[in-house]
Amino acid sequence: MEVTDMPFVDVKVIEGVFTPQQKQEMITKLTEVMVGIEGEAMRSVTHVVVEEVRSGDWGIGGRCMTAEDVQKLQVSGST
Repeated sequence: MEVTDMPFVDVKVIEGVFTPQQKQEMITKLTEVMVGIEGEAMRSVTHVVVEEVRSGDWGIGGRCMTAEDVQKLQVSGST
């Protein structure tokens, strides 16, 4: 079987929010999602990139978001 199209998942996150373990979990789970859709043969060619954007360089609704802003959201969402 010749594979010409490889799944590529590009995840952008604000720097300093997620631990290396959390980023690994993202990679593992997103790979599993793609394999579930495309089939097991795609596992070895599924690429997942977690790209960190510098804190303050991410804008939502015209407002710069920082790592601290996201961490506050994480805390408020866990209660």
